[in-house]
Amino acid sequence: MNNFTYFAPTKVLFGRGVEASVGAELAALGAKRVLVHFGGGSAVRSGLLAKVTASLAEAGLEWIELGGVGANPRLDMVRKGTELARRENIDFVLAVGGGSVIDSSKAIAVSVAGGGDFWEYIEGKPVEKCLPIGVVLTIAAAGSEMSNSCVITDTEHHLKRSIGTNAVRPKVAFMNPENTFSVSPWQTACGAVDIMMHTLERYFTGDGNTELTDRLAEGLLLAVRDAAPRALADPCDYDARATLMWASSVSHNDLTGCGRRRFFPAHKMEHDFSGFNEKLSHGAGLAVLFPAWAKYVYTYDVNRFAQFAVRVMGCEMDFADPARTARAGIDALVAFFRSLGMPTTLGELGVDPADYDKIIALTTRNGNKVKSYIDLGPEEIRAIYKLAE
Repeated sequence: MNNFTYFAPTKVLFGRGVEASVGAELAALGAKRVLVHFGGGSAVRSGLLAKVTASLAEAGLEWIELGGVGANPRLDMVRKGTELARRENIDFVLAVGGGSVIDSSKAIAVSVAGGGDFWEYIEGKPVEKCLPIGVVLTIAAAGSEMSNSCVITDTEHHLKRSIGTNAVRPKVAFMNPENTFSVSPWQTACGAVDIMMHTLERYFTGDGNTELTDRLAEGLLLAVRDAAPRALADPCDYDARATLMWASSVSHNDLTGCGRRRFFPAHKMEHDFSGFNEKLSHGAGLAVLFPAWAKYVYTYDVNRFAQFAVRVMGCEMDFADPARTARAGIDALVAFFRSLGMPTTLGELGVDPADYDKIIALTTRNGNKVKSYIDLGPEEIRAIYKLAE
């Protein structure tokens, strides 16, 4: 087991009606003027935004609202929010939404507190300050409500890039599974894939004996594998929605990767698919790219891929040929994604082979290679694309 530091400072309030305590919790954290950041109209139509602002008013807090965050949070929205927050002397950012809203909120909070333009931090400027962030979660997917990451897209240059710093971990998260009942089947399925990927990308790293962490990871994957079909069959299944919501947080707060390295090769490749075409859903892209990546690298860690096949996907172990079991596990994962209605090929995803070189150029910009069992350069990435066709 590798050395590790586990840091999960977010206070979580989980269950029915927790959004009623938003005002009191933010006031206790010292908030006075809050930027309430949200996405489209669902937070308004559902009445959630009204509940949140009523709670802020009851606690005597002032707030400014900024909606309009899209599926892939954009740099231009971050700049708009930063200008607004500076002008209004905001001292707390509250995200009401899913991962895109949360990441946009994080980027605004960093820019306001640290100064300058957010893309400077993407390019290496150290994050030394960040306004406190709170989250009222509405989609179980990205895990941004407890993570140290923030992903933003520069649509002008088709670059989807991230920062990772404990400064952006939210101070408090309000997680009511009922607020995910209205999430569409497509978004529910994409979210389930993203949740699983955050653990799978920590699970397949080539590290040694991490049995406890493995069991935590496998338990989460099994729980999501059970809950996702139930949530699709009955969108108001509270227990299924609760499992997905809590799994979203635990899968990306680093618990399921303790003692293991962190490479995230499929995520890094997919970011350039949805950066190149912002209409692509991140979870759908991962459903296509992760199995293709797994088929490309499984021979470097056959026993672990076979372990996953047996423990998570329910395959029979072939002790005479563990590689066969490993391949069966990857195939079973693809079949599971397909059962959720996810695309499993680049053609289904709508990616044009004529664009392969352009997307690869984004991923390998400035000579970068994707870290994995082996470094992935242009040739290796192209081979993975071919496996995804």
